[in-house]
Amino acid sequence: MPRPGPLSLSFEEDRTVRKRRTVTTLAAVGGFTMLFSVFAAGSAHAHGTMADPASRVYQCLQEGPESPQSAACQDAIAEGGTQPIYDWNEINIPNADGRHREIIPDGRLCSAGRDKYAAFDAPRDDWPSTGLPSGGTATLTFHASAPHVGTYYFYLTNDGYDPTEPLNWSDLESEPLAEVTDPESDGQGMWSTTVDLPERSGKHLLYVIWQRSDSPEAFYSCSDVDF
Repeated sequence: MPRPGPLSLSFEEDRTVRKRRTVTTLAAVGGFTMLFSVFAAGSAHAHGTMADPASRVYQCLQEGPESPQSAACQDAIAEGGTQPIYDWNEINIPNADGRHREIIPDGRLCSAGRDKYAAFDAPRDDWPSTGLPSGGTATLTFHASAPHVGTYYFYLTNDGYDPTEPLNWSDLESEPLAEVTDPESDGQGMWSTTVDLPERSGKHLLYVIWQRSDSPEAFYSCSDVDF
């Protein structure tokens, strides 16, 4: 992940040793403040994705951006590079404001319509998937690296979903599987909820929308599952 380079400081040669030390101390403090600001600004645009069932981008992160194991992650990185993997927590739309179906076109749900993450829209049936019990219960875990207040909407694909076809809005159930508002994380950005699952068989997809309530920004996540 890109990091800020070292700060370069210079001083006039004719300054006294004491003054030089004073300037050096002040510069060090200022440098720390600058570095803190850079990291804070960077984290302000990184917020979260599904950890379990792992989203496509999170799965590729766990495999390792430089040496992915699955064919799907290898192809995603070949197409879009490693940076989208390192930026796993920013599949977002800053001004969504609940208009998800209006502003994200069919076939682009997993990338939220962003070209940077387009590789994760690839329709294929070999994305690594998480097993779920048909008609049973499951614990869903989200990794919110920068938590915000808001509501999470969990949608499951309906009967007839074909993973080899582009994911369209019509492939999702009309009502969310679950809604969770302002969950409390475990201190590490992780939080979980338990849901009742419908009867399903084969490959499906869990689509999660996280709409902030303190901003129009929203985040999106695609997790492949297998019943």
